[in-house]
Amino acid sequence: MEALNLDVQNQTKAFIRCCTCGLDIEPNPSNMCVGCLRNQIDITEGIAEQASLYFCRGCERYLQPPSEWVHCALESRELLSLCLKRLKGLNRLKLIDAGFVWTEPHSKRIKVKLVVHGEVMGAILQKEFVVVYAITHQMCDDCHRSEAKDFWKAMVQVRQKAENKKTFYYLEQLILKHNAHENTLGIKPIHGGLDFFYATEANARKMVDFLVTVLPCKFQHSKKLISHDIHSNVYNYKFTFSVEIVPISKDSVVCLPRKLTQSLGGISPICLIYRVTNTLHLIDPSSGQISELNSTNYWRTPFNAICNPKQLVEYIVMDIEPIMDKDRKFFPGQGNISQRHVLADVWLVKASELGLTDNTIHTRTHLGHVLKPGDSALGYNIQDSNVNDTNFDKLDTSSIPDVILVKKYFGDRVSRKKQRIWKLKRLADKDTGSIDGKDFNEFMDDLEEDPELRKNINIFKDTSKSIPVDVYDKDYDSSVPHITLEEMLDDLELVDVEMVE
Repeated sequence: MEALNLDVQNQTKAFIRCCTCGLDIEPNPSNMCVGCLRNQIDITEGIAEQASLYFCRGCERYLQPPSEWVHCALESRELLSLCLKRLKGLNRLKLIDAGFVWTEPHSKRIKVKLVVHGEVMGAILQKEFVVVYAITHQMCDDCHRSEAKDFWKAMVQVRQKAENKKTFYYLEQLILKHNAHENTLGIKPIHGGLDFFYATEANARKMVDFLVTVLPCKFQHSKKLISHDIHSNVYNYKFTFSVEIVPISKDSVVCLPRKLTQSLGGISPICLIYRVTNTLHLIDPSSGQISELNSTNYWRTPFNAICNPKQLVEYIVMDIEPIMDKDRKFFPGQGNISQRHVLADVWLVKASELGLTDNTIHTRTHLGHVLKPGDSALGYNIQDSNVNDTNFDKLDTSSIPDVILVKKYFGDRVSRKKQRIWKLKRLADKDTGSIDGKDFNEFMDDLEEDPELRKNINIFKDTSKSIPVDVYDKDYDSSVPHITLEEMLDDLELVDVEMVE
C-alpha cells in the first residue's frame, strides 16, 4: 500500500523545461535552470573589481577611511580586512571565503580572491571573482607635517647630569621593553639625553608618567604660543616637558645629609648605591644596613655622588674574615639589615702595588658572600680621593673608611666583550653617553653579573657571533661571568626571537 502511494506521488510531481537550454527542471519563478540562471544574472553586479588603497611611503601605513592610518603587513589579516572594507556593495551578499593572490612585490597591485553566495528568485548562486587593488601613494598628515618642519606639538626632554650614564641606559631599555615610545614621531639624541617628539600633548604626558613611574626623576612643564585666531578664539601652542633624572647611577658612592640619615633609620652618611629602580637602593658597607630613597625625598634634600664608577680601582683580597651577628653593633631605631649580603673584615692590596709592598689596607665590606682570598675586587680609594662635597667635609675623619669595595672583578673587559653572544636594542644609533661607548659596555657587564637587573630588559641573540662550544657544557666554569645558553633562551622567551639588525 505504501509503495502504491509513492508511485502516485512520483506520477503527480510536475516538471518543466528550461526556457533557455530545455533541461527538465522543477518549476521556479524564472523558469530557468541554475546553470542558465548563473549565466544570465550576475550576482556581483555593482561590485567594482578594481579599487584603490592609499599608502604612505614615509611611515609605511595604509589609510583606513575616513582619517585613520594603520600599519598592515603584506598578506596579513589586517590588510585583508582593510581591503574588504574598501569594497562597496559587498554587504548585500554572503561572503564565503577571501584570500590573497600572489603578485610581484614591486607591481603596486594587491589581488584578493572572493567567494560569495547570493539568492536570486529562490535559487542560491555562488560566484568566485578577483578584485585588484591599486596602491596609490599619499602622504599622511604626520609625515606631511614632518616634511613641513612643523611635525610636533609636544616634546619631552630627558636629561641626566651625571658623569656615568648607567641609569640612563637602564631607562632606555625599559622604554624599549614596555614600548613606551609607541606614539613617538621622532627621537633626537642630544649630549646627555634624548628628545622625544609627539603630535599631541596627551601622548607626551603619557611618556612623562611612564618616566616618573620607573625612575626617580622630576619634570617641568612649559608652553609656547605659536599662533592665535582672534575670530574663532583658537590658540596653537607647543608644549615642552623637561625631565631630569637623578644624577646618580648604580655603583656610585654618596654622602647623605645629616637630616636624611636620621630619617632613614640612622644609616651611615657614606653609602653605596647598589641598585636604581623607581627608588634609590642604598647600603652601608660598614654595617650592612639598607634603605630606599624615593624621588620626593631625594629632590627635597638633593645630593651628588662623591665617587662614580670611572674612579674604581682594582684591589687584591689578601684575607677576609666574616663578622658574626654577635659582634655587630645594634641601636634602637636602626633600619633594615640586608639578609643577602655578608658583612666581613677584609685586608686588601692595590693590584698595581702587589709584590711591591707588604702594607695591607683594612676595611669592612658587604661582599663577604662572594669574595675569598686571592680574588680581585673593584673599589674606591676614599683616603686618597679629593672629594669636593659640603656634606663630606662635615664628617669626622675617623668615621670615613679608607676603601669602599663595590663588586668583584672578573677580568679583562675587552675579552668579555668579544665573548658576548648577545646584544641590546638602542633608541638612537648615536651614543648619548661617552664618546668611546665605554659606559655602555660597563652597563652590559652589569647585566651579565646581575640576574635581577637582567629580568627587566629584553636581550637579543647576536647572530654575528658564534656560540662557543664550552657554553653548551653544563660543567663549564670560568672566572669571567657570562649568560649561559639556557639563561639567554629564558630571556628570549620574553621578547620576539627575530633579531634586530
